[in-house]
Parts: sequence; structure tokens; C-alpha cells
Amino acid sequence: MLSQLHIENVAIVDKIDICFEKGLNVLTGETGAGKSIIIDSINMVLGERTSRDLIRSGEDKAVVEALFYVDSESACEMLAQMGIELDDDRALLISREITATGRNVCRVNGRIVTSAMLREISKYLVNIHGQHDNQALLQWDKHIEFLDRYAGDELLKIKEDYQQVYEKIRGLENEMRKISGDERELERKIDLLQFQLEEIEKAKLKPGEEEELTSQRLLMSNTEKIMQSVSNAYDILYTGSRSTSVYDGISEALKNLGEVERFDERLRKFYKALEDISYQLDDVIRDIRDYRDYLEYDPALLESIEQRLDLLFKLKRKYGSTIEEVLDYCNKVKKELEDIFNREERRKKLEGEIEKYTNRLEQLGEMLSQCRKEAAKELEQKIINELKDLDMNKVRFKVKVDKMWDKSGSIEFTRQGCDRVEFLISTNVGEQLKPLAKIASGGEMSRIMLAIKTVLADADEVNTLIYDEIDIGVSGRAAQKIAEKLSYAAQKKQILCVTHLAQIACMADHHYLIEKNTHENRSITSVQKLTLQNRKKELARIIGGAAITDLTLKNAEEMIRMAEEVKGLRGSFSKASIGSFKNKKGHV
Repeated sequence: MLSQLHIENVAIVDKIDICFEKGLNVLTGETGAGKSIIIDSINMVLGERTSRDLIRSGEDKAVVEALFYVDSESACEMLAQMGIELDDDRALLISREITATGRNVCRVNGRIVTSAMLREISKYLVNIHGQHDNQALLQWDKHIEFLDRYAGDELLKIKEDYQQVYEKIRGLENEMRKISGDERELERKIDLLQFQLEEIEKAKLKPGEEEELTSQRLLMSNTEKIMQSVSNAYDILYTGSRSTSVYDGISEALKNLGEVERFDERLRKFYKALEDISYQLDDVIRDIRDYRDYLEYDPALLESIEQRLDLLFKLKRKYGSTIEEVLDYCNKVKKELEDIFNREERRKKLEGEIEKYTNRLEQLGEMLSQCRKEAAKELEQKIINELKDLDMNKVRFKVKVDKMWDKSGSIEFTRQGCDRVEFLISTNVGEQLKPLAKIASGGEMSRIMLAIKTVLADADEVNTLIYDEIDIGVSGRAAQKIAEKLSYAAQKKQILCVTHLAQIACMADHHYLIEKNTHENRSITSVQKLTLQNRKKELARIIGGAAITDLTLKNAEEMIRMAEEVKGLRGSFSKASIGSFKNKKGHV
């Protein structure tokens, strides 16, 4: 259940906090007041794609936080797998922050998660139905998803196994195509691969070779300068051709200190330290002499290094950015050539594997079909019952499950299985069953989708349903039926509903008014939970528009009274039960 929602700097929202309750939570307000911002914010905190454009003008970041209480055991298991711990009351605090620089930070109970993880978590928390969902009903290829979702875990497990086998077959078929191409094209490919292999192997590459050659080239290119510097250093330290050498100077100093060091402990330390330096200097002078004598400029060697580095550069340009990558590519070429030369043997093996996995695919596809046919009978009857409750008494509804056939007359297998699922409907007596796209009006489509959503909601563990203006194209008696259906469903699920219809608003267990005001030349959206008196005024506004009269107020009061009677008959919160509920929970 969604308990609290905090929105900050989103579109025209400055900062608002909303506390939602159990039952039917209705949000109303003028067009453009910001109702869609509430839904967009919920989508944002649930990990849906969003844009920096959503950040309020002049601000650096937008923040949305949502507090849920988790009832689903499946949700608890999934969260545990993600390493997210719940406390005893199973509170789940989700936050998401987007900045003007593009930074996106998502947290669940204080732990940083990815947007993808948020979307996975949201599947167990909220189902959102908006106007665009009706379009899914017009696309027959989407109907299979509705049916599979209704069928539940048993079918979904079979479907998961089926799709794994399906992807395995696709991989094997791709490999088969690679080794079964045009013979001339294959010969050209062999020539190319053999040329590449010979070119790389002829170079006899060694890991780390390039770095070593580069170091040698640097040395050889600066031999003259190095020779001069090393000779000067040797002269200064030892030969002293220009003046007294360092070596002679230290020797003279040691001689002098040696004559007096026995007289004072400090002199003895000086002597010892200088003596150590003398030994070290001997080693350094010897090493410098050896280096000087060894160093020799060899133009031919430098030229060979340059040529080798040029070869390495050309190979890297063709086959990889490093020597190691070139060698890896060489191994891949060897493997590909080996597969091509052994293609007949490999082809036979692939054919056997494809046949084995195809048999398994057919078995799983048939199991999927059987599960779908069984679920289809249940689903269509439940949807018919829901539609009758929504004042579509004469409706006939069918979930048609047929095999798909390819041009050769064989069963066609896709990633979804081998079935074509389509919803057919007849809304009037005497009419044949036809696809939804050809018969249903906008108002009928809203009711059909509500019926499907209601049935699917009963089949899953999600406890919060959000309906964003599902009343488009609906009025009168049909609107009343939708309102009653939402109220009835709200006994088992928490429902948030954005609406423009008085029939739905009057059924609210909790009514929120979304308003847009101007402050310091800026538009600001606010949310107010309405008291009974304010509910009457808001309903009067919905009924009569801008002018609220005594008559529209009386009509609003009458609608609320009748709604309470309906909810009482439905077993919802009647006037008599509201007081006791308040005493137990502390709020309505």
C-alpha cells in the first residue's frame, strides 16, 4: 500500500506531501491543475524513464519519495534477493532524485539501486492504468500478454522454459547459417581468414613487446646525449680532469677525520657516515663506467626497431588496439577456420541439436496452448461478469486461442509460443463476435479495460491500483457503474483514481483536491484532502462548472449520501462503520 508521497520541484510543484489511505482515493481538480504531475511523480519514483525537463524551472534537482507498506510475500522474497531489508512493519521507502546535470540517484530503504531494479520492485507494488492502456486492447498481439498474466505462475514458468529453448534454437540456427552459406562466398572468407592468420603469425608477436621496443627506441634515439652526460658525471665523480674529483675529495676528508675521530664520539659518527658514502660512491662510479663502456649508438639497430614498431602499428590498426587483442583475434580466426574446415561434421551436429531442441519446443508450445485455453475460458467468463456489473448486460466476450500457421502450412513458433490470442466482443444482441478494434466505442473500451484490470488485479499480489482518467468517453449510467465497481474493488485493494466525473468522485473514501495557484508570479500546484463540506463544494464544481449554486450543492450532498448507501450495501465503509473504523485506526 502507498502510504505517503513527497514531491519536490517537479514541473509546477514546489513541495507537497500527500498521505494516502486504504480504500478509494480520488483526485480531482481543474484541467491543468497538476493531476498528471502526481501520476508522473509516482511513475518517476517507480523507475520509469523520465527527463530533466520535469525539473521545476529555476531549480537544480527534482525529488520524489514514496513510502509503501509491503504485504506481498513474493515482494519480500524479491527484496531479500536484492539485499534490501524490511523492518517489522515492512515499510519500504523509495526515493529518486534527478538533477539538471543529468545525475540520477535511486534509493530503497537508504540503499542505492538502479532504475531497472526500481522497475522490478514496482511490479510488486503498483499497477497503473491510464488512457493509453486502452490502445493495447486494439492491438491483438498484446492480448496474449493479458491472458498469460491472468493464467499465473504455472503458465509463466512453462513460458520461461519455452523462451529459453526458443533462444537456444535461434542461436543454433544462426551458427548453421554461418557455416552453410554460398560456397564461393565461403571460399573468399577462407582466403581472407588465412591471409589474416598468416599475417599475424608471421609477425611472431609477444605480449609486452611494444613497450620494450618503445623503451629501446627512446634510448637509441638519445645515445649521444646520454653518452655526454654519463661521461661528464664520471669525470666529476672520479677522474677530476677539470678539478678535484668528488672521489678524491671524500678520500681526503676521510684521511683528515681518521686522524682525529678517536678524540670525540661525534667525530667518530662523521667518519663512519662518510666512510659509508665512500663505499656507495665506489659502487656508483663503477656502474657509471660500465654503462658508459657498454653504451653504443647503432643506426642499424634503431632502424630495425622503427620497422618493428611500424609493423605492430599496422597490425593493431587492423586487428586490435593492443598486442594482446591482436593475439586474441588470431585465436578467433583459428577457431573460425577450424569450424569452417570441419563444417560438415559441425553441420550434422547442429542439425541434431536443432532437432532435439525443436521437439522440446513443440512440447512446451503445446503445454502453453493447453494452459492458455483453460485460462481463456475462466478469463472470458470473469470478464463477462465484470462487464455486466458495468451495465453491459448484453455483451458477449470471447478469448480466442488459435494456432498460428506459416505459409508452408506448418505451425509457426514465435517467442510467445505458437498461439494467436485475440479478444472478441459483441456488445449488442444479434451481432457477431468481432475484434475489439472494430466494434467498441471509447466509453465501452474504458469499461472493458476496467473489467480486465479488475480480473487481473484479483489474480496478482499487487495491492495498489492507480487509474488515471479512465473515464474518458463515459457518462451517465455507465459512469455510475464504473464508480460502483471502483468502490467495490477498493474493499480489497488500495485504489488511486484521477477523475473528472462526479459519479466517481462521490464514491471516494478519501478525496483530494489538486489546485494550481499563482505566488510571486509563479504557478504552484497544491494538494488538499477535503473535508465533507469541501467535498460538497468540489462535487458542485464538477457538476455545474465555475458557478456553484445552492442547487448544485444540494445535488452534491445528495450524491454523497447515495454513495454512502451504495458503499454500505457493498459492504464498504457505511456511516455506521466509519466511526468504529476511525476509533480503531485513528483516521478514516
